[in-house]
Amino acid sequence: MAVSGISWGFYTLAGRHSAQPLADTANIFLRSLAFIVVLVFFNLGSAKITEDGIVLAVISGAITSGLGYAIWYSALAGLSLSQAAIFQLTVPMIAAFGGVIFSNEAITTQLAIASLLILGGVLVVTLGQKYTRLPLKKTP
Repeated sequence: MAVSGISWGFYTLAGRHSAQPLADTANIFLRSLAFIVVLVFFNLGSAKITEDGIVLAVISGAITSGLGYAIWYSALAGLSLSQAAIFQLTVPMIAAFGGVIFSNEAITTQLAIASLLILGGVLVVTLGQKYTRLPLKKTP
């Protein structure tokens, strides 16, 4: 998870000034194909490759993830680095609610509480940034 978080940070920094988010994301995905070839090579004996599996992998990987990353690159243009760091913390919650919507998963008490905590944390930090920028009144 640490490597994933660090990688996401570098991805975000690289995309801050992207003029073509969709094209840049597609380029990154194409460059990642070399890693996929290596993984397939080392796991070919134990892998069960089916047509449905390939279709689902392309849909979930290339299409939905690719569009999500392109949207993120587009959103970065209007965010500061600290805002991007804060708002990216909502991604697990958004993914969980995607599961609720598209996979007919249940909204549990745990999901509701976790979502409220995430949104509350984002609100506190966002409001905190707003109020720390206000000039302090000097008393005589």
